[in-house]
Amino acid sequence: MASWAPAASTEVAVPRPAPRRRTRSKPRIRVAGGAMWIAIAAMLLAGVVALNVAVLRLNLELNNLGAERTRLRAENAALASQLSSAGDSLRIEAQARRELGLEPAQPDQIRYLDLGK
Repeated sequence: MASWAPAASTEVAVPRPAPRRRTRSKPRIRVAGGAMWIAIAAMLLAGVVALNVAVLRLNLELNNLGAERTRLRAENAALASQLSSAGDSLRIEAQARRELGLEPAQPDQIRYLDLGK
């Protein structure tokens, strides 16, 4: 009868080859490419920020110039008012009488010179 006893193994154990190390050259390219895109995005964002700062400065300057223009227009209006009141003939006549003691010339005191002779 046959027995079920384990038979002697005639197989010889073959050593497995050492596992190869995988090279990671492709991920390095990806990392370098990703870093490049990050740098480009950072530079673009810095440009946008710089542009916004420049626009803000121009807006502030424009606001200051508008306020100065308003002030100058008000000053011009006040000066025009002073000029029109300074040219008022009745006021000039009163000031000449009061400060200089002058009187208007009478018609018989007025003489004309003919320079054509």
